[in-house]
Amino acid sequence: MSTLVERAEALAVDVSCTEDDLRVVISDGRTVAVPLGWFPRLVGATEKQRAEWELIGGGVGIHWEAVDEDISVASLLQPENLIRLPDKALRPASRAPRRGKKVKPPRPARV
Repeated sequence: MSTLVERAEALAVDVSCTEDDLRVVISDGRTVAVPLGWFPRLVGATEKQRAEWELIGGGVGIHWEAVDEDISVASLLQPENLIRLPDKALRPASRAPRRGKKVKPPRPARV
């Protein structure tokens, strides 16, 4: 017998900033703390601007109007999948030639 478990979405219920961290309380009781340095707009914001946040999408994200910053709860829970962390350089895409069947250019349409 199998049991279907509905996947619950993590929603923010409270937000605060310290000098070094962004802290988000999740609806399931967890508190997520990430370095404020991940979000340069928040680093450059005043204490008052950081305190003026609003929940978006019923808590799926957080918005700071004064600094035009939006952060999803999902990106805080799995940052490696959704945001580029400051200490992670982008890897150049591989430009290796493809092997295999050559593609013919499309024929002009007959009129």
